[in-house]
Amino acid sequence: MKVRWLGKTEALILTTDKIYDVISIERGWYRVIDGSGEDYLYPPEVFEIVEEDNKIKKSYGSIT
Repeated sequence: MKVRWLGKTEALILTTDKIYDVISIERGWYRVIDGSGEDYLYPPEVFEIVEEDNKIKKSYGSIT
């Protein structure tokens, strides 16, 4: 799934209007690789879905 960051650019980690790949969904949060090259969980309400992907890995465990 591809999503667009809707927030303001934050210290070059997430860039406004940039499209990111969601590598998994964990307890409803999106795991994306940000500008630092690391993957982190972000709340879905700060993104717009631009491309659906039914093959994405979903986890319902705890957020860490």
